[in-house]
Amino acid sequence: MRWDVVVNNFDYLLWGPFPQGPLGGLALSIVLAIGGIFGAFWLGLVVGLLRISRNRLARWAAMVYIEIIRGIPILMMIFWFYFLAPVVLGRSLPEFWSALVAFIIFTSAYIAEIVRAGVTALPKGQTEAARGSGLTHLQAMRYVILPQALRNMIPSFVNQFVSLTKDTSLAYIIGVLELTRAATQINNRTLIAPTEIFATIAVMYFVICYALTSASRRLEKQLSRYQARGR
Repeated sequence: MRWDVVVNNFDYLLWGPFPQGPLGGLALSIVLAIGGIFGAFWLGLVVGLLRISRNRLARWAAMVYIEIIRGIPILMMIFWFYFLAPVVLGRSLPEFWSALVAFIIFTSAYIAEIVRAGVTALPKGQTEAARGSGLTHLQAMRYVILPQALRNMIPSFVNQFVSLTKDTSLAYIIGVLELTRAATQINNRTLIAPTEIFATIAVMYFVICYALTSASRRLEKQLSRYQARGR
């Protein structure tokens, strides 16, 4: 076993050639995941609210968006943004931004469904009480419905974050120097320890995802206790 190869290149797995070169490795994977979930949250929130809108056209448009995006493999989405951007924009889109936009668009469809399910799961009496107090539909959604629904959605958001963290490895295919590509570069350079290298990045992915799922379980327990006290 050649674990010395992993030890000697561990900093490259963590952050790539940074600071002498661009950020890469695990650090770039985390940046992709955080940027993707942040952008997807806001886009998914808007699409999710449109999905339950009273406007039939808005509901239909949101439903079509969700179904189309969820029906396309994320790898195909990455290819689309990477290869079609020059045609649409007239110039190429950097690999990092192609992957990030693809992650945002893809994940937003799942966030939208989480939002829709979270809002519709609340008792209808919540909306009726808010409207009865003189609030408009938009005000009721903003001040009464969403604060309660979003609290219940947190574990689902965390699970989606875990999924997106693993999906960042697909950015490798267009040349983004995230963790998987960094490991491949080390393996191609050394050619003597592929098992050790890829076992190491598997453990790194596992540690991050396990930490996130553990946080999600703690949040669920805290929310359950909070709701129990509220009753």
